[in-house]
Amino acid sequence: MKKKTILLVDDDNGHRLMLKANLLDDFQIIEAEDGDQVLSAIADNEIDLILLDLKMRRLGGIETLKVLKSEGCYLPVIVITAFSSVDSAVTAMKEGAADYITKPVDISALKMLIDKTLHFERLQIENDQLKKRLHEKFNYGNIIGSSRAMQELFETMALVAPSDATVLIQGESGTGKELVANAIHENSARKKGPFIKLNCAALHENLLESELFGHEKGAFTGAETQRQGHFERASSGTLFLDEIGDMSLPTQAKILRVLQEGECCRLGSDTTIKVDVRLLVATHKDLSGMVERGEFRQDLFFRLNVVPIKLPALRERREDVPALAEHFLRKYAAKNRKEISGIHPSAMNALGQYEWPGNIRELENSLERAVILCLGEQITINELPSQIGGCQENNGSGAITGRGRSLKEMEKELILATLAENKGNKSQTAKTLGITRQTLLNKMKG
Repeated sequence: MKKKTILLVDDDNGHRLMLKANLLDDFQIIEAEDGDQVLSAIADNEIDLILLDLKMRRLGGIETLKVLKSEGCYLPVIVITAFSSVDSAVTAMKEGAADYITKPVDISALKMLIDKTLHFERLQIENDQLKKRLHEKFNYGNIIGSSRAMQELFETMALVAPSDATVLIQGESGTGKELVANAIHENSARKKGPFIKLNCAALHENLLESELFGHEKGAFTGAETQRQGHFERASSGTLFLDEIGDMSLPTQAKILRVLQEGECCRLGSDTTIKVDVRLLVATHKDLSGMVERGEFRQDLFFRLNVVPIKLPALRERREDVPALAEHFLRKYAAKNRKEISGIHPSAMNALGQYEWPGNIRELENSLERAVILCLGEQITINELPSQIGGCQENNGSGAITGRGRSLKEMEKELILATLAENKGNKSQTAKTLGITRQTLLNKMKG
């Protein structure tokens, strides 16, 4: 195996020679007489670790570390310091040093420290490479974001997707919990199996149980045929239960049994059915708080909370707003057959400053509305909802504002204004609005 190369930086010639003599059997040694020679030594040699004395005549260890950081060099550094200057070693570690050793140097301890530091560095490199491979393989679908919060989310998703672990996805309404669940399924070993979704808040308790577990003919009034439940339908695939926090305690108990036993019963039957399902759940509620108040079963919470994923609110990752806005602009411009080149800087600034209580869903709806109302080549602040853009009243420029009016009313006003501009020419009006003449006629009748 090729020896690791150490750059030994020390202006004390005798001390440098002593260290070199003791390390030469295990490592290849490159020497530098002072800190100001470090960058050139790194440029000319493949260095694995730097052994750096703190006190040197021309450029001390702390200053050398700052230079390395400013040049984007993050090689592992072990600093050598006098026992009386341990505080300086702590300062060095704050500047990026991996560790330190005091004089007089114990050679055995130094070799162990070098081995430990190189081993840790190797693990870091392998970890970074693994994350990179996971990112390259992972298909995030329509999940958009380059912020730190989203990068951390992507890493967690990439690690958990290949497993069969239950995942609890938490986040405010509109943050994209279903998109995350879908991406986890699509990148799992179950991706060829079904992906079944159910919103627990949308159904009454009895109907919810029927949807989850199925029912036999005659199990209740209206049960005219036997029906499979979502747990059966999702077998060999993934079942996504949205708004799990809205589920009643009795239904929670039945879900717990499925997770513990891997089986369920249809309503009106005592026969157990084996199910092989991966469960993903989501909620905008604080389940731990609900457990404390007795509103959610603690045992079920522990079962669901195997891998928790917290989706950041849009206001917590404002740097992602421009990319999301451009994505929705392209989507709805194509859908409405409109040629809109982009978003005006003032409008983009307004989008970036808004708090987005409705999160990504609100942003998407706002961009769809803006595309419909836009008559020019760019989305301007006038096409944004008043709470976002502080829209001014129509000043005769053709801008339509939306205070207190429905989208249908605003669409009607836009059509009438465009008809007036085109002197009643319906074909030209349809062309200006980016719709067919028949669509225009239908809208005018409505």
